Amino acid sequence: MSKYFTKLGLNSNVLTVVCVDDTITTEEAGIDFLNNLHNYPFWKQTFKDGKRKNYAGKGYTYDEDRDAFIPKKEYPSWILNEDTCQWEAPIAYPDEEQIYNWNEETTSWDLAQY
Repeated sequence: MSKYFTKLGLNSNVLTVVCVDDTITTEEAGIDFLNNLHNYPFWKQTFKDGKRKNYAGKGYTYDEDRDAFIPKKEYPSWILNEDTCQWEAPIAYPDEEQIYNWNEETTSWDLAQY
């Protein structure tokens, strides 16, 4: 099974995700391998199984205190869910039967117009 590592930039922003061979058995070994290959020292393993909360992607941030990858915050009013490390609207989505768009100006959900 392949393993996935993130290349971290300034402020622990995820720059890219790379795959390494399954012969890499530990996170330390993967970081050493990638450091030697790319001459770049800042790597962190990401997982598809929920370890570290979210599978990382470009634009995510690694939060060392939470040991989690957190997606980019799309709206200033949204709040981080500490359990999932996902951003959530301050008001619950109104109705699963309809499609709504978030309105940051009014901090409310607007029924989508098509």
